[in-house]
Amino acid sequence: MARQIPLVDYLVLDDGEPHLVAQECTNCGARFFDRRNGCASCFATEFKTVPVATEGTVRAFTIVTFAAPGIPVPFVAAVVDCDGTQVRANLINVEPDPEHVHDGMKVRLATYPIGTDTAGTEAIGFGFEPAS
Repeated sequence: MARQIPLVDYLVLDDGEPHLVAQECTNCGARFFDRRNGCASCFATEFKTVPVATEGTVRAFTIVTFAAPGIPVPFVAAVVDCDGTQVRANLINVEPDPEHVHDGMKVRLATYPIGTDTAGTEAIGFGFEPAS
């Protein structure tokens, strides 16, 4: 099997089922996906790594029809509520139109290959797909 690496640091591939992890403020519980020196909510400086639910609900979305050269359009950019953690990600494996995407839609985390380098290492990205 080819070696796989996640496109982002907060996507975990080698711990059972793929999932996301967040940095949670130990003082107020705010969660962040990027490295932090201080909490943007309460300014505390202690964090712990916590898993993020792999299923969620679409809270907001837009259908992107214009993007940088080389980026296929249309696609759906969304904010997904994963049991209280807000995740910004694309919706995948769904038609990018209002007949197939809606607020309140139930979705689940999905991974997909982005590309493979000359050494055979495969980069893996994530998005959310319909849960039904």
